[in-house]
Amino acid sequence: MPVRILLVEDDEHIRNTVKAFLTEAGYKVDACRDGDEAQVKFYENLYQLVILDIMLPGADGHELLRELRKLNNTPVLMMTALADDENQIRAFDAEADDYVIKPFKIQLLLKRAEALLRRSGALAREIRGGKLTVRPEEFKAVYDGQELFLTLKEFEILLLLAQNKGRTLSHETILSRVWGYDFDGDGGTVHTHIKNLRAKLPENIIRTVRGVGYRLEGGEE
Repeated sequence: MPVRILLVEDDEHIRNTVKAFLTEAGYKVDACRDGDEAQVKFYENLYQLVILDIMLPGADGHELLRELRKLNNTPVLMMTALADDENQIRAFDAEADDYVIKPFKIQLLLKRAEALLRRSGALAREIRGGKLTVRPEEFKAVYDGQELFLTLKEFEILLLLAQNKGRTLSHETILSRVWGYDFDGDGGTVHTHIKNLRAKLPENIIRTVRGVGYRLEGGEE
């Protein structure tokens, strides 16, 4: 699955330019122009990186960052014309991961984004957790030295859970990330695939969080 980035920028030219450049680099980019739309996307989707302006219609970047940190630790790159120390300190106090000041070279933005993605493991060629190894580029999963023969959807679910090990993912999040936001299905689809995936794992490392979703854990050597 491609790395998914949320870009929040009210300037149409900058938004379109950055989105096009990141898309060309191989990332899937959702772009929005105001804080209110960004808040909706935070709850509907799971991102590996958020690129966030500060001066926005609706909720500003500082408010959005605080809201996001209530949900998860997704890397956040602030992209703003506000170069003063006060705004930078506020951003880092709210757990921003990096801060880029406009105007900037687009190549520099890409390198900073890649650095954050590498640090978080989103660009890893293989993801390891205990006895489980998942290799996204090969569509291959191995558990305790034994290759797992999975369907494409089973592999994508396992990869998504491995990328977010220890974090509970809702049925809606899994549906959106694996089947797409427009998929006309329900939580039963996820449940069926999880059941089949568990049957192929030597140990049950997928925990059900009742009424919420699923979490990958355990399997420690």
